[in-house]
Parts: sequence; structure tokens; C-alpha cells
Amino acid sequence: MNVLVTGAAGYIGSHAVQALLRAGHAVVALDNLSRGHRQAVPSAVPFVQADVRDSERVLDVLRSHRIECVMHFAAFAYVGESVEQPLLYYDNNTLGTLGLLRAVARSDCRRFVFSSTCSTYGVPDTLPIHESAAQSPINPYGASKLCSERMLRDLRPALPDFACAILRYFNVAGCASDGSLGEHHEPETHLIPVLLQAALGQRDKVTVFGTDYPTPDGTCIRDYLHVEDLVDAHIGVMQALAPGAEMIYNLGMGRGHSVREVIAAARTATGRPFHVEFGARRPGDPPTLYSDPSKIRRELGWKARRTDLAQIIETAWRWFRDNPRRYG
Repeated sequence: MNVLVTGAAGYIGSHAVQALLRAGHAVVALDNLSRGHRQAVPSAVPFVQADVRDSERVLDVLRSHRIECVMHFAAFAYVGESVEQPLLYYDNNTLGTLGLLRAVARSDCRRFVFSSTCSTYGVPDTLPIHESAAQSPINPYGASKLCSERMLRDLRPALPDFACAILRYFNVAGCASDGSLGEHHEPETHLIPVLLQAALGQRDKVTVFGTDYPTPDGTCIRDYLHVEDLVDAHIGVMQALAPGAEMIYNLGMGRGHSVREVIAAARTATGRPFHVEFGARRPGDPPTLYSDPSKIRRELGWKARRTDLAQIIETAWRWFRDNPRRYG
């Protein structure tokens, strides 16, 4: 299948490109490189530096490469930044999806796989979180993704044969098992990469935001899924999309780990000491989020294969240790 990957030079997008190539698909990579890294995309893959809001440019790519499916990863994903700069997130994430869909609607492409987030659920009433749970995001990041979900769901009945999949991620972790790809954000705020930078001596300390949450050890609980399991799910969903279908799935391991547990697993994985300090809560963080991934397991047979948190972190540690400047 001919697949356009947006955000292809980012963390998840670059792993998706690699997995698609391995599965025998033809890939076109698109990224504006505002936060992605050109080095993360193989030189043999056609690369287009463009913004998804540029509908005319995207339409040209869709037509010239005869794209059959779009995997849309291009987005900003910092919860704290979204609270501080909400309009940035609606502009980039929501209007980015709108620009992309405008191009898709004018093309022959009729499959669309969307990278969404568990942040659309907000603070859940019950755990684990099922796809039918109420969506009440508590930060602009989650709200910007929920707006994009709504556009997709509204477009599907209006566009003949248009099929879409909405995949709500929980926390994504790890790096390519063969060491070829990694994770590089600037600034880096994700917990596991921050811990690994501290283990490398690149940070003096790690600050934990909040120790008074209503959880067993007072720190936030999240569901961590290895990035390669995540992108494998995308390929399975893409291949299962039938004309006119709408598929919505949670992607997670199905159980949560607290921040303190992640710190302990990182110490095990790296074998190195690092300093941790405890600070106040960060705005926009729900106490506990973990998935019920039974729907995708039941319907498509997908489930996480890498389930040991320390082993997930080890795949990231190998890349961080061997690439101390990451893509720098």
C-alpha cells in the first residue's frame, strides 16, 4: 500500500516509517521539521518538507504518489505547553488536521489512521478506560485532539468510502529494538527520556511533579506501551480498514505504573544512580490513566508484546547511551 506518514521525522512517526517499510509498504514521509529530525527518516524514503496545513502542497503529494492511506502523527504533544499556549495547539493540531483532511477530501485517498490520545478522556470516572468512556479533556492538548477526532467522524459519512481509524494512545516509551531509531524532543519533558539523561549525567536532577495524588504512592500512574507495539497496531488497523469503516481503539498495555515505579525501573535498566527531587503538581495532569485495550485485542488480535517496563526502558537506554547527542 502507498502510505503517507505525517510527522514522519518525529519519535512515533519515524518508528512507523520503519515498521511500514519492514511490512512491505511504500512510504512517503512528510514533516515540517519544526520539531522532527531529518536524520530519523531513511534517505531512500521520499521526503517532503511541508506543513499539513498547506492543503495544496499536501494534495499534490497525495496525487503524485497515489497515496492510499494517510497515517497522521504530526502534532505538538506537551501538556504543560498546551496549558501555557492553548492557541498554538489549536492552530497546529486541530487546524493541521483540518488542512490535511481538506487535501484528502479532494484526492483519491480514502483511508486515514489518526494519532489521538488518552488525554481526550480527561479524568476518567472509572478505570481501566474503555473507548466508550466520556471524553472531557482537562488540557488544551487533549481538547485539540478531540476536535480532530470530531472532524474525522463528521467527514466519514459525508465522503463516499472514506474510512478512518482513531487510535487513542496512552504513554509511549522505548526505542527501536535494533538501536536504529530513538527519541529526541527539544525541550525534553517526557519522564523516561529525562531519567535517562540524568543517568547519563546530562541533567543534575529529575523533578517529579506532585506526590499528593490519590494513588498508592502519591505519584501519577500511567500506562506505558513500547513504541514498536504501538506502530504495529497502526499497520494492523490500516490493513483492516474497510470502505466506510470507523474504528476507534485504545492503545496501551492495560495496566499502569506510577512515577516512582518508573524511576525504580530506570535505575534497574541503566544500572546508574541519579538524583530525584519532588515538586508541586503540574497543571493539566490527571492522577491515573490506564487503558482497557480489550477491544482491539478482540477485534484484530493485537496486544502488547513487550510488557516488562524495565525491558522497555532498556531499549531506550541503549539508544541514549550509544547516541548521547541523540539526533544532535
